[in-house]
This record gives sequence, C-alpha cells and structure tokens, in this order.
Amino acid sequence: MDSNTNLCIERSENELALAKAIQYLSENEKTKTEIFNIPKETTFYSGAIAHAYYAIFYSAKAYIISKGIKLPEQGQHQAVYYRFKKFVNEGQINKELLALYNEIKIKAEILLEILDKEEENRTVYTYYKLPQANKEPAQKSIDNAQVFVSHIKALIDQVSKQ
Repeated sequence: MDSNTNLCIERSENELALAKAIQYLSENEKTKTEIFNIPKETTFYSGAIAHAYYAIFYSAKAYIISKGIKLPEQGQHQAVYYRFKKFVNEGQINKELLALYNEIKIKAEILLEILDKEEENRTVYTYYKLPQANKEPAQKSIDNAQVFVSHIKALIDQVSKQ
C-alpha cells in the first residue's frame, strides 16, 4: 500500500475513532460534567455524524488512490463521490467484493448508498438540526462508517496483494 493510500486509511480510522469518542462524550454525563465542565444537556451528535462521514470519505479516497487515480486539490468530496460511483456503475467494486468473499456479503451499491446518505447527513445534521436531536442518526452514521471502512480496507488489501 502506498503512503498516500495508507495516510487516507489512517485518517479514516482516526475519524471513526473520533466519531465514537464524540458519541461517548455526548452520552457520558460524568465525563461531560466533571472532566470537561460541560452542561449535561449539551451533546455533540452532529459532530459524530460529521466525523463518521469523514471516515467514509477518507476510506473511499484511499480506495481511489490505491487504483492509481489522482484527485484534484479542490472539490475532492465531489470528485471522490463521482469516481467511487463510476467504479460501482462499472461493476469493478462488485467484482472485487466477490473475489474477496465466497458469498458476497455486501454489494457495491450498498457502499455507494452509504457514501451518498452520509454526505447528505453531514450537511443536514451539521447545519440544520440541533445536536441534541441527532442521537439516533449519529449511531446510524457510526454504524455505516464501520461497515464502509471495513469493506474498503479489505478491498485495498486485496488490491495491494495483486
């Protein structure tokens, strides 16, 4: 695995860990009030959603980079989304998933749906909703990020062994 791919994977894992930490801080009253002196009603679920999205974004970016594709400096979110979507539409990711698993456990379209949904969630729950109202979407975003990142890491490992 090249250094840029590895950097994106590490960033992805870091973002996922941060999303979980933010969720924990939002839910653990003692930590929130006694260690950080934050009012108990304050939550940070919108931050957990944003960081879960970034975990997905950086793992998708790592996958694209592992294929030798250069991404623009500006507009990377859109470039990553459309390039990932192209891989899905061409069937390339499904073929790799099938090679990775004897029985396909997840389809590329599901990964694309996760990327699409979490990009939307990042916008909605970061800018248009109160953080306290985002507990359930935050958990779903973290779950989605875990699924997405683990499958992309497996694909990248497969690509680097070829």
